[in-house]
Amino acid sequence: MATVNPCKPTEPKDRKLSIHVVTWNVASAAPSLDPDHLLQLNNQNLNLDMYIIGLQEMNCGIMSLLSDTAFEDPWSSFFMDVLSPLSFVKVSYVRMQGLLLLVFAKYQHLPFIQILSTKSTPTGLFGYWGNKGGVNICLKLYGYYVSIINCHLPPHVANNDQRLEHFDRILEMQNFEGLDVPNILDHDLIVWFGDMNFRIEDFGLHFVRESVKSQSYSELWEKDQLSIAKRCTPLLREFQEGPLLFPPTYKFDKNSNNYDTSEKKRKPAWTDRILWRLKRQPHPGSCTPKLPAPHFSLSLRSYISHMVYTISDHKPVSGTFDLELKPLVSAPLITLMPEGLWTMENDMLISYFLTPNFPSSSWDWIGLYKVGFRHINDYVCYVWVGDNQVSFSDELNQVYINISDIPETADHFLLCYYSNSLRSIVGISNPFKIQPCAFLEEDPLGEVQPQI
Repeated sequence: MATVNPCKPTEPKDRKLSIHVVTWNVASAAPSLDPDHLLQLNNQNLNLDMYIIGLQEMNCGIMSLLSDTAFEDPWSSFFMDVLSPLSFVKVSYVRMQGLLLLVFAKYQHLPFIQILSTKSTPTGLFGYWGNKGGVNICLKLYGYYVSIINCHLPPHVANNDQRLEHFDRILEMQNFEGLDVPNILDHDLIVWFGDMNFRIEDFGLHFVRESVKSQSYSELWEKDQLSIAKRCTPLLREFQEGPLLFPPTYKFDKNSNNYDTSEKKRKPAWTDRILWRLKRQPHPGSCTPKLPAPHFSLSLRSYISHMVYTISDHKPVSGTFDLELKPLVSAPLITLMPEGLWTMENDMLISYFLTPNFPSSSWDWIGLYKVGFRHINDYVCYVWVGDNQVSFSDELNQVYINISDIPETADHFLLCYYSNSLRSIVGISNPFKIQPCAFLEEDPLGEVQPQI
């Protein structure tokens, strides 16, 4: 009987992805908190698909940086511990001193997320020191270009021009030399957030505090430096932001909800912000770009601060979005077939299909993961696709994993195919269960692990 290739393309259906974005200047604090409110874990109506988390002012002392080089930093571990049991996997991250950017996604989306680039742009101390600047993750999401930027801009009310200059510099530095990636302004979506440090001009401390106390924000919005810049700067005008219906998120006394009571008594300000920009397409018959890309739209569901957290002098801010798109990529590049694996009592056979023109490599590998794995390196075991090969053809390929590498547990597992050339998971199986075998033995020989 002829083999049926499950990769046969079908008409892509519109998808809606719910994305939760978090920005927080943690002021060197350690993660000792209940994350439910921050990550909206108790909101069953959200049904989230992705988390984008950006932190500023993480502990970046020399001992902390050395420790984080050898081990996961505490905040990354914290978020993985919370999200991995909910089927979220850390897709990518980038860190520059106190700046950290993390992207998590439900595992079923992994074959449709391709990490193109991670970059750091320092702007502190004449452009060489990373205490200020931005970190960026560029990816393709169901075929669309998406750039995510977490930034920390210069402080103080008088440095507004410097903030705008750093904003432009970070944007200009997001070029992709040597990669077949368009300019960042031609990406379908830019999500830009962080401690932007914009302040409230003109008004005195007493007026600002009384306005905040009475929730009379309208006059404060008019003097918010970012709001003014968005009205006056053509490029910033292209970025959207939700309404600021929450109190200013800076500056609080730590371990309280009281604004600064120190001798300096800094004015409250909306320093922590989330912006986004959709690519504009030329209107038919016109040279003026007016319309968003077809079948690609972003809507804001909520834009809030989280007053319950007091470990920092900033309050975290989150935005929840619905991204509606018609996938440009509707089928995974690799289809893995785990049927029958749970009944095997010998070496585990893996069948997989490749789409035409897939850039396969002998450095590609297939990993066996427990359901609830934290990140791509969290495999139980793996096999290089060029090794342990049983058969191959234009349609069907087969490799095996040695029985001694298979854990003798009754857990549920997944298979993931990692492409070395695309630096991403390009195929994932449905969850399955392996029946344990009483005679499994541990492989006494260690092997070199695949490096990403």
